[in-house]
Amino acid sequence: GDGSQHGARSQDRIRRQSGRRIGAASAWSRIVTTGRAYDAVIVGSGPNGLAAAITLAEAGRSVVVLEAKDTVGGGMRSAELTLPGFMHDICSAIHPLLVGSPFFDKLDLERYGAKLVHPEVPFAHPLDGGRAGLLYRSVDETADALGPDASAYRKLVEPLVKDFDNLRHDFFGPLRVPRHPLTMARLGLHFLTPVTRLVKRFQTDEAAGMFAGMASHTMLPLEAPVTATFALFFAALGHAVGWPAVAGGSQKIADAMAAHLDSLGGEVRTSTPVASLDDIPEARCVLLDVSPRQLLDIAGDRLSPRFQREARKFRYGPGAFKVDWALREPIPWTAPQVARAGTVHVVGTAQEAAESERSVSQGRHADKPFVLLAQQTMFDPTRAPEGRHTAWAYCHVPAGSKTDMTAAIERQIERFAPGFKDVVLARSTIDPGQLHDYNANYVGGDIAAGVIDIRQLFTRPSTRWNPYTTSARDILICSSSTPPGPGVHGMGGMLAAKTALKRVL
Repeated sequence: GDGSQHGARSQDRIRRQSGRRIGAASAWSRIVTTGRAYDAVIVGSGPNGLAAAITLAEAGRSVVVLEAKDTVGGGMRSAELTLPGFMHDICSAIHPLLVGSPFFDKLDLERYGAKLVHPEVPFAHPLDGGRAGLLYRSVDETADALGPDASAYRKLVEPLVKDFDNLRHDFFGPLRVPRHPLTMARLGLHFLTPVTRLVKRFQTDEAAGMFAGMASHTMLPLEAPVTATFALFFAALGHAVGWPAVAGGSQKIADAMAAHLDSLGGEVRTSTPVASLDDIPEARCVLLDVSPRQLLDIAGDRLSPRFQREARKFRYGPGAFKVDWALREPIPWTAPQVARAGTVHVVGTAQEAAESERSVSQGRHADKPFVLLAQQTMFDPTRAPEGRHTAWAYCHVPAGSKTDMTAAIERQIERFAPGFKDVVLARSTIDPGQLHDYNANYVGGDIAAGVIDIRQLFTRPSTRWNPYTTSARDILICSSSTPPGPGVHGMGGMLAAKTALKRVL
């Protein structure tokens, strides 16, 4: 056999491996049992929870992070899911939002052992016939490779790249008056535009496919407004800061953040689940890195009936079905240039991407799913034994789906890389239910922690001027269910912490 692991066996391995100490940082493994009172308690140690704790500790406040699992990290954990010596990212894998985030500007990750590594090509979009669209770090190189679409590509993307530093400060946050209105206006022109309309500007399958692939990260049907905006922002990220990974796995980010928190005097308690506010130490305020459903479970009796009603109406999106592979050799792409990319959008044409995401939005499983794939060992050899490789991928499925999508995902990869299954040594799968069990914020397997459509982009998780507040002055929410949404950027945590400093502390 090929060493496959499925279902409960894969989940059991995740539990075992995610409890293993990975990396040199030690802050997260130190369990604190003091009975002191704190300025703030943070529940959950995902990127936003740790960012909140760091922001408060930097302001001189006493803070403790409570984490239910044996290790910190939330969606930033890594483990040997397939075979010994093969390190896989359990959730997040590629980090353009990290390098674009204002929060991480001030955090020296490499000092604590988290080194960003950049592929030669941020992402590739293979097509039938050995063709592929590639986003290079250079706008000119990307545009020139698109032939008749060169001018249209430059016109859309180049202004955003030139003003990216201004753009990112307004993009990473809640709805507010922009600090740089002219820059945001360039992106705002496309705010109501679905990517299916945007791609009509292009003549080539390569250009259209690239934008459809970037928009598919939203987990929305591609006919939805805002999908073009996200595609343009992801393109600008690729050119301005890249789409890197972290050497050795995403766990290194969590370890580095926890180590920095430790250096500031902050504390971490792992293996400390929180079911209600009775489970936390005395504190002046509580910041919860949880989704609205868990917020109600933990603190519902402290929240107003109106706030509770709004939180119950919060909409969760599709789930994800994930596969990790240990590989004998690199993926044999028909278009050899795809091997230079860290991320690969495996779906085909823009029309096929739209069909895939439309199926999922209608509660169906796509016959040819959009597959988001990362091949980190092509530029980070530390993740596998010498000469071996890993691959990481997922597709979107209806929330709570129990359908095994392994065969469908591998058919899509084989379509653009014939012989892929012949190089597989072992595989590990995680379905939406297992993702939910692994992280309660992933309701129904929704790794975005809530739909990010136009109705819920800024009103996450409720229609409040400050989305990090609740009806209780000393209880705040700081998860991916708040603006700017999912991803390893820490901004929800940082902005919630600043709110706590202003309103409570």
